[in-house]
Amino acid sequence: MPTNLLGPEPTLLPEEPDVVKDVADDDFTSADVALAHPTSSLAWALLADEAYEQGKTLESYAFARVGYHRGLDALRRSGWKGHGPIPWSHEPNRGVLRALFALQRAADAIGEEDEVERLARFLDDSDPVAAEKIRSGE
Repeated sequence: MPTNLLGPEPTLLPEEPDVVKDVADDDFTSADVALAHPTSSLAWALLADEAYEQGKTLESYAFARVGYHRGLDALRRSGWKGHGPIPWSHEPNRGVLRALFALQRAADAIGEEDEVERLARFLDDSDPVAAEKIRSGE
């Protein structure tokens, strides 16, 4: 396997088949998914999106903040050292990237500009296509 001489290897989070199954289940709400899988950044990102769509900015910020921290925990468990690619193309990474995006969006809504800039850099450094993919609903 070739070594990336330009930087760290991409971080690839493990799959969360139970989370994905519950997200797809029409009988589960976003809150049900988060309660069943509290360590999943995807579950918290979904709650953040739902709150944001309902105009609940502070709740969206809080849910996204939890998803962000759960994502950092998962990344570190997978060998991430605080920098390096977190590719959108690897589907299990999408939860943490969505939580980053949701936190940036909510931080912008409450005027936390330093946080907005920091999160924009983090998201872009993780994968430059992630924010556009999230905006487009992929």
